[in-house]
This record gives sequence, structure tokens and C-alpha cells, in this order.
Amino acid sequence: MDLKPGDVVILKSGGHPMTVAEVHDDAVACLWMGGEGDLFRETLPLIALESADIDSPDDEEDDEENEERGRRSHDEKASRKKRKAA
Repeated sequence: MDLKPGDVVILKSGGHPMTVAEVHDDAVACLWMGGEGDLFRETLPLIALESADIDSPDDEEDDEENEERGRRSHDEKASRKKRKAA
């Protein structure tokens, strides 16, 4: 896995998403925020990490727009069925 500072990773066993701060030969220094807002830094073996699948804010907006578009489409189809039945 090719990592660089700024990438987001997670432990293969789960946990908080972490930001890569430094990359060494077989270890990665990571930063993350704890549940109470504490900042943590730990150097972890590369073998224990995988890239995290993080949605960007733009992706979340697109998802919301797609959901709204799907609801409108469903409502329009239901409305047409009612008019045909009448």
C-alpha cells in the first residue's frame, strides 16, 4: 500500500479513521481525534492498516441530491397512477 501524509487509514481490525502524518519504511505515524476531542498520535505497523473509505462533503451532497431526486420521481409516478385510475 502506497501511503503519503494526509491519507486517511483505519486499522484492519476497525476503529477511528486516522490521518497519516509520516510514512517510514514499515510503519506509519497516524493522528486521530478521540471520542472526547483528544488528539492522539501513534506509530503503527503498515501491515495493520488499510485505506479508509471516507466520503468527502461533496459526495454527501451528491448522495442527498440523488435521494431527493429519487423521492420526487417516486411521488410523480404515484401521482400519474392516481390520475390514470380516476
